[in-house]
Amino acid sequence: MKNFILLHICCGPCSLYPLKVFKEEKISVKGFFYNPNIHPYQEFKLRLEALKEVEKIESLEILWDETYGLKFFLEEVSFQWERPKRCERCYYLRLKKTAELAEKLKAEAFTTTLLYSPFQLHELIKEIGEELSYRYKVPFYYRDFREGYKEGKQKAIELGIYRQKYCGCIFSEEERFSLAKRKRLSSTKT
Repeated sequence: MKNFILLHICCGPCSLYPLKVFKEEKISVKGFFYNPNIHPYQEFKLRLEALKEVEKIESLEILWDETYGLKFFLEEVSFQWERPKRCERCYYLRLKKTAELAEKLKAEAFTTTLLYSPFQLHELIKEIGEELSYRYKVPFYYRDFREGYKEGKQKAIELGIYRQKYCGCIFSEEERFSLAKRKRLSSTKT
């Protein structure tokens, strides 16, 4: 595989639609799993296993960084716990590592499955990707994959791929479940 796009993959379900698009357009892809933001440890392991299932199903070559990054991530986002600041730092960490690897591997470009999620901050991801593109001399491939969110979600369900309930970091877990709790409480009051 000479010319390829290095695809940062946050999780198995988020990779399904972008991989479909790349396959349809005959674009070669290598995956890269690097996500020090995913916590707690049990969740990290579930997402690793889910992506390993996708790797087999899609016959995709994935480069793995299976380091559980709790301490590193918390040091990097310290005092930036609220959105969008913590997200900005989180995107930067993961895209920087992807751009560095893309440069080393002489990839044609790099991108991320974060662009698939309607819950991510696309303009911020694009801005960071373009900044890193300039620094590492590897183009950032921006594509809004949100159009296929429902399709990818459905495919993950059909394949029985583990689907997480929050972005990944411990802060997003709290936000997700505290919001759900608030919704349940407010619905019982009416």
